[in-house]
Amino acid sequence: MTVLSANLWHDWPRYRRLPERLEAMARLMEDEGVDVALLQEVARTPALHADRWLAGRLRMSSAYSRANGHEKAIGFEEGLAILSRYPLRSPRAEQLRPSLVPWVRRMALGAEIDGPAGRMAAYSVHLGLIPRLNAAQLEHLLGWIGASARGLAAVIAGDFNAHENAPQMRRARAAWLDVFRHLHPLVDGTTHVLRWPWGSPLRRHRLDYVFLHAGEPRWRVLEARTIEGLGHASDHRAVLARLKACE
Repeated sequence: MTVLSANLWHDWPRYRRLPERLEAMARLMEDEGVDVALLQEVARTPALHADRWLAGRLRMSSAYSRANGHEKAIGFEEGLAILSRYPLRSPRAEQLRPSLVPWVRRMALGAEIDGPAGRMAAYSVHLGLIPRLNAAQLEHLLGWIGASARGLAAVIAGDFNAHENAPQMRRARAAWLDVFRHLHPLVDGTTHVLRWPWGSPLRRHRLDYVFLHAGEPRWRVLEARTIEGLGHASDHRAVLARLKACE
């Protein structure tokens, strides 16, 4: 099973080249043979629902949960989505606490996937920027997934907005398998580069992850890598993992 985690960069309020960026992401998913996509910053406007466009373009099942904004009220919202080549069951969303203000929400979206190796759970995640809130949201996430996965193996992926050396990310790696670090203990895993206005790199961060939560069926990691060269498709690098069910 090939899993992709990608922040789609909603680019509110300009939505620069959004249809073109979605087409670039769709082509990437086709080229890589992606079976499950766990997406963040999925934009919805009256003119375009990014999740529905991608699902239709790729003929995949989909689930969506709004995080921020409100399409009907202000003409824009963004959230999380799960796309799958296999049937999706029991979608569920969780608002992760705490939050400084009620209109800024951090969410997790989960669903069960009826894949060829049996049913497994999948979660798309987008955590907050403030370190102490981020840490508390990750603790909330750990507990919620532990309860909602119901003994199934689970893949948890997304924009965690925390570097891998942060204490909360060490806590996550103690509970789940970091598939990239599992195969590449010393390789640079940067997924986001903050740049000066003239384009030179200012800071490099690993913010995007794919994790495995133990359960049934058991999975083996065949490949894990970040994907460069997305250009204008996203301001993050996507993370790809190829998994094989253990016999």
